[in-house]
Amino acid sequence: MEHARPFTLKTQRLGPLPIANRFLDKLDLENLLERFVPTTDTRCKLPYPKALGILLRSILVEREPVYRHQETVEAFAPEAFGLPYPANLTDDQLGRALDRLFVADRASLLTAIVVSAARGFSVRLDELHNDSTSIKLCGQYRHARGRSIRGRRAPWITYGYSKDHRPDLKQLLFILTASSDGAVPVQFRCADGNTADVVTHLETWETLCAVSGRKDFLYVADSKLCSSENMETIHERGGRFVTVLPRSRREDAQFRKWIQENEPPWEVVWDRPNPRRKYGPRDVWMVYRHPIPSLENWPVTWIYSTLLRQHQRNSRQERLERGKQELERLKAQLDGPRPRWRSAFAIEEEIKKIVGRLHIQNYLRAWVFEKEHTKFRQERPGRPSPETLYRRESRTRVSLSYEVHQEAIDYDMKSDGMYPLLTNDRKLTPLQILEAHKRQPVVEKRFEQAKTVHEIAPVFLKNEGRIEAFFFLYFIALLVQALIERELRLGMKRLGIKELALYPEERTCKYPTARRIFQLFSLAQRHVLYDGDQPVQAFEPRLTELQSQVLELLGQPKELYRAS
Repeated sequence: MEHARPFTLKTQRLGPLPIANRFLDKLDLENLLERFVPTTDTRCKLPYPKALGILLRSILVEREPVYRHQETVEAFAPEAFGLPYPANLTDDQLGRALDRLFVADRASLLTAIVVSAARGFSVRLDELHNDSTSIKLCGQYRHARGRSIRGRRAPWITYGYSKDHRPDLKQLLFILTASSDGAVPVQFRCADGNTADVVTHLETWETLCAVSGRKDFLYVADSKLCSSENMETIHERGGRFVTVLPRSRREDAQFRKWIQENEPPWEVVWDRPNPRRKYGPRDVWMVYRHPIPSLENWPVTWIYSTLLRQHQRNSRQERLERGKQELERLKAQLDGPRPRWRSAFAIEEEIKKIVGRLHIQNYLRAWVFEKEHTKFRQERPGRPSPETLYRRESRTRVSLSYEVHQEAIDYDMKSDGMYPLLTNDRKLTPLQILEAHKRQPVVEKRFEQAKTVHEIAPVFLKNEGRIEAFFFLYFIALLVQALIERELRLGMKRLGIKELALYPEERTCKYPTARRIFQLFSLAQRHVLYDGDQPVQAFEPRLTELQSQVLELLGQPKELYRAS
């Protein structure tokens, strides 16, 4: 009797990829990649757009090195990664796709993707926020010195000002611009590791003009924008901006001197409870437009925050206490029996390091002086007696002293909690300027997500051209993540839902992120029963009530997790 062939049950993971795929389809990303990164080599088994789609989806759900993507894709259903059937992936295929993306017209591709996002999801581009961060790389990268790769200049991986506080590692500069409407990334650029932020704004602004199709959007950036060349160029070309006036500008020093004997007529614009402490002091914000304009004849708006004032005073006091402790420790070493420091120059350099590291050089004055150390010794060995003769031995030793400069502390305390904002748009009210500036941290949130959620570093690539192309995929991942968050929060606002139980132990979340949504669907999987190589029956995942609610808020049907 012939034995019946046994059935086999295979599990295919879906995770949050069906949701991500719907957003990618609405962006028309695959067709855009087909247009800008075409597969011209007939020997290529995996088209370049498919390979880039695999890398992009991997960034969204499971960050893995390029050489491990075969294992990652095998654990999922093929259509989840945009494949019609299971494929044999190699790191060489994915690497060549990154090479093609590097030499492609990525600027036009980025513009097309952002325009598609703005049209498909009605993202407003009237206010854009720019910032930059450094991406550290663990490696020597001796050849990554701005060389030409396939006719295009690759970024220079080198040392620079590390915003990750790792000056011992080489880095690249990651420049990102996001909209105020949902913090949706709309522009990305990768620059050399030693690039100063001040020289990046004009190129960024011109790119944003092409992306938004207008020049009158409000460009918000930090104090690096505040240079005459940047501001005057944007102003002459019809642009608008809001930036922080740095402490190095003369207008800042003049106001802080004027406020020593004058009290501005502050206007209270926000008076709200303490955001962190239940019984803490209230969070009060005031504005004042100074009658004297800036050097460029633009209005300067001063901001005053009571919580910022308290923070700055506490920070100054803590730094002063720490500085006095370190100086006392150094003084004890100098006055000890075996002082390690003998050179006055070396001691002065150590004092400069202490006060410079703590930023208290204006508040704590320390100086080095010499003092005579006298010691008496017996002229002859033996037990001392009334007739014993002694000789006097004198040595010059170095010591230090310090004092707190109370006048400088009192001077700075007058302007604690105050900082100036500069704009060339005279129609903006002080409150509107403050609100635009307070939306600037939306870019920092995207940086935090790129470095923690998506783990952009460490980078498992050696070729700097592929690294820049890989960073471009990270930009698209951040864009998709931001659109998912925006759609979910708009859905909650539309239905009057204030919070969702997305945290562990069903704790509620007022501002759900894409990370929480992906975690909610991370265990979704399909079971398929096979008779040999033929599928017999598929067992689709059973969605929970919360998962169904999230799909409804995202505007996605429940059939999204059903086989097509």
